[in-house]
Parts: sequence; C-alpha cells; structure tokens
Amino acid sequence: MKKVLYFLLLIIAYSTFITPFQSCEKENDDENDTTMVEKPNIYLYPEENIQLSVKLNFPKGGKIVTSIPEYDNGWNIFVDSIGIIDNHYTFLFYESKQPNIWQKNKGWIVEQKELESFFRYNMAEYGFRGQEIQDFIDYWIPKFGKFKYYAIYPQLSDIIDTVIEISFSKKPDNIMRLFYVVKGFSNLPNLELKEPSIETNFKRDKFFVTEWGVILD
Repeated sequence: MKKVLYFLLLIIAYSTFITPFQSCEKENDDENDTTMVEKPNIYLYPEENIQLSVKLNFPKGGKIVTSIPEYDNGWNIFVDSIGIIDNHYTFLFYESKQPNIWQKNKGWIVEQKELESFFRYNMAEYGFRGQEIQDFIDYWIPKFGKFKYYAIYPQLSDIIDTVIEISFSKKPDNIMRLFYVVKGFSNLPNLELKEPSIETNFKRDKFFVTEWGVILD
C-alpha cells in the first residue's frame, strides 16, 4: 500500500512540475509563427468631408500593438476631401501581430544603394503617389542600412485580407493594400525568385484608399 501511495505521489509531482514547461514551450512555438507588420499607413481620400468608421479584424488571430490616433474599438474619425483626418493626421497608423503566412516565392533582390530608387518606382507602379511614397522613403530607407542586399517580397490584398481585414462604414470605391516582406543579406543570396507581375486595376478616383506596410523577416 505504501508503494502504491508513493508511486501516485511521484506521478502528481511529475505532472505538476512538467506541465508549466510544456505550456511555455508551446507558447514559444506559437510566438515563432507570428510576425509584426510595422508602420502600416492608411491614407483616405473621400470625395467629400465625411464621418467615417474604420475597423480592423484578424480572422486567423492577431492584435493591434499600437495605433495613432488611438484605435480603441475602431477609428471613428472625420476626414476631409483632401485626406486630412480629424484636422490633424494625414494617415491612420497602426502596428499589429498576426500569423506568418506571407508569400516568399515572388520578389526581387535589390542592392542597398538602389533601394530608394527601387521603392519609388515600385510603389508608383502599384498606384501610390506623392506623399505616400515619400513617407515610406523617409521612414524606411534609413532603417535599411545594415545589409548590402535585400530580398523584397510584395504582399497584396489577396494575402493581406486573409489575416488583416479592413472595413469602412462607407465602402471605398477603390483600395490598394501593399505590404513588403523585407529580409537583409550580407552577401548576394542564392534565391530562386519569380519576378512579380504588377497588374493592378487600382484607380485613384471617387472614394479611394491606399495602405502600405513592412514586415521585417
């Protein structure tokens, strides 16, 4: 009887001690399967002054980490006809964490010294203009100085929408969402990438919205 009791106590002690570590290990695995989307900017261009509600949803799990203006349960904002938000902001800003499902089969390898000209041309090809591109250049080019080469993988709405849905109280007539997954290399990487074809029907007319962001790999 004493041996049975001793054996039961050993099982309880083992379970109590091991379970927390198993849980921690699972959390770490889940953490490795998520990525941060850094500094997505959402630009809004209504045809007239409007009150607008903008909401983000994470169908595969995720969360907003930071936002300007404060997201709360959604952005409830006033936007004028030239895109100024609440008489102050030129875009909605947020950063978020969500599953790592980004495509890495299509992209470009760009030398660091060519990054600014690459992004100016590439973003314009997708339909971005003026201050939208300049905001990207001002923020990101200084951060891409550590490596000599960068792999750049574009992510469009067909991918972004599966992990970060965006909805509006007044639906835009046209919307362009573009994230770049960016990975740096000290030497020219031996990657077999397909050249992305830039075929977009995006039109900058009526009520339109643009959004860009970056995922550092």
